[in-house]
Amino acid sequence: MSTPNDTAALGGQFTFKGTSLNVHRLGYGAMQLAGPGVWGPPKDPEAAVAVLREAVGAGVNHIDTSDFYGPHVTNQIIRKALYPYPTGLVIVTKLGARRPADKSWRPAFARQDLIDGVHDNLRNLGLEALDIVNYRVVGSGHGTSEGSIAEQVGVLAELQKQGLIRHVGVSNVTATQIAEAQSITPVVCVQNYYNLAHREDDALIVSLERQGIAYVPYFPLGGFTPLQSSTLSAVAERLASKPMQVALAWLLHRSPNLLLIPGTSSVAHLRENLAAGKLTLSQDVLAELDGIADEAPKH
Repeated sequence: MSTPNDTAALGGQFTFKGTSLNVHRLGYGAMQLAGPGVWGPPKDPEAAVAVLREAVGAGVNHIDTSDFYGPHVTNQIIRKALYPYPTGLVIVTKLGARRPADKSWRPAFARQDLIDGVHDNLRNLGLEALDIVNYRVVGSGHGTSEGSIAEQVGVLAELQKQGLIRHVGVSNVTATQIAEAQSITPVVCVQNYYNLAHREDDALIVSLERQGIAYVPYFPLGGFTPLQSSTLSAVAERLASKPMQVALAWLLHRSPNLLLIPGTSSVAHLRENLAAGKLTLSQDVLAELDGIADEAPKH
């Protein structure tokens, strides 16, 4: 699916712990393929298909999605663009939310919600089993909050035994919740809010690296409020790069267990994101960028 040069350019490789799933560290997040507000179809469905095909053609083999994106739309676009899926492509999805007609994001963590969610993903992706399913704790924002997730992870473990899920991950969680999930089933990845300006998970990343568990930052470029920093802009200018490329490169340098899933609905922007894998940051530059978190407003 890719050459050694692709591998180096896409940030190197990572194998999910206890699995045969090996991915390039620069992946793709499919949320932006849906329409405005992650609702309904995109304005240009063929452009969305082109982005996915460009990503895979460039060597991307880790795609993050969910059936509540759209809802259903994003997974259907992935299937249209890439099915039959190339060997080695890892599709990671998530459960824990639903999208009612008012376009809001609502928690969906009851047993039947999770079972239905797995079957929705299977149907719309055209799969018989899902590579990795993250249980995402849905709260009032992007911050974590304590509370047991044993019941929900237990449901995923049951579906895993049934062969519908191969591996389990968790999202928007605390260290305590990760440990609770690990007492039920192996956890292969953690997906939390983290980027240059929001580094509350620094200690958690170190702990997960020691365990060989992937950490996948969502909103690596700030999400709905893109990162803005005079320091980031100045560094990018010196490196003849774009600020968002530097922000992604910093994450790749941050820890070898970080896997990136920046999203876009533009082929040009996708190419810019993937080019971040070729950026080498010196220790002095990394130290300069490390100071951005101190500049960011605290939540």
